[in-house]
Amino acid sequence: MRRLPLVILTLCGSLLLGACSTIGYYAQAVSGQIALLRARQPIARLLDDPDVDPRLKARLQTVRDARSWAVGALGLPDNGSYRSYVALHRPYVVWNVFATREFSVDALEHCFPIAGCVGYQGFYAEADARAAAARLRERGDDVYVGGVPAYSTLGWFDDPLLSSMLRWDDATLIATLFHELAHQKLYVKHDTRFNESFAEFVGEQGLREYLALNPQLGGAELAPRRQRREQFTALVLAARERLAALYREPLDAAVMRTRKQAVFDELRAQYRALRDGAWQGHGDYDGFFETAPLNNARLLPFGLYDADLPAFAALFVENGGDWSRFYAAAERLSRLDKGARRAELARLAASAAPSSSGEAARTAR
Repeated sequence: MRRLPLVILTLCGSLLLGACSTIGYYAQAVSGQIALLRARQPIARLLDDPDVDPRLKARLQTVRDARSWAVGALGLPDNGSYRSYVALHRPYVVWNVFATREFSVDALEHCFPIAGCVGYQGFYAEADARAAAARLRERGDDVYVGGVPAYSTLGWFDDPLLSSMLRWDDATLIATLFHELAHQKLYVKHDTRFNESFAEFVGEQGLREYLALNPQLGGAELAPRRQRREQFTALVLAARERLAALYREPLDAAVMRTRKQAVFDELRAQYRALRDGAWQGHGDYDGFFETAPLNNARLLPFGLYDADLPAFAALFVENGGDWSRFYAAAERLSRLDKGARRAELARLAASAAPSSSGEAARTAR
């Protein structure tokens, strides 16, 4: 663990948790992170403890094995991250607050020296997140509060495995583990889309390679589930584009609100048709419509994790499926200015085969 005097810098930057604009926000961020670090228990010790629930031990062993494999096979950081465990006794580690203006699809951003600009604020207590959301809502903003099972400190601290991550099946847990470690491998300030797409590619491709060696972990449902995710994301992004076009029109507020609601009604109808038709009743995203009102902010998290997956898959293929060469090429991309980086990612995506990013990546192995 780094020296505690670095907590201020880290929490205002690397944790990506939001603006340190008030003493109260800073205090909850510092106390929340310190509490997390103090609660860590070494996984090796828990595995040797006869009093630990065997079901928990089995999950911890799964993480330990995948974590060790990722160092040699994927070239991910060999450090103390995910070699300890924290029982949170709450459903999420933090709650993120997303916000936009009433007639905008652009996130209200918060910027820091290390992490750059991010489109949310994070709170360790749900009540604090709800209170912050209420203040934003009172001034007329669209707001969404979402729970977060895991996050990365980008290597500033040894991130623990969290009990909130154990809700996932083994395959999802392992992919998330690789994803979070990838953030420690490469991170670009002010470019969330690049960072998340890069980490998501590492997580998904790493999982494919790991499952090929460990088929007992399952994963048969991964491909259809990913296809449903891609299709739903496409629906959401199309709705966001319709809203962006609407907000550019010279309409008065009352008309704008009516037409805005019509876009969300259309999105709901499109989802139901997809779920009841091509998906044969799989309601993967029912909760999206049931747990929070639809508004601009509700759409913000979508697309960032998937937008550049084809580009990174193509980059992986261009480098012969060699992880070291892939990372070096991604690092070169990261040094370009944002415009040039976007243009190169677009070129890579256009060069990819018409197959999915997963299939494209597999051709390199």
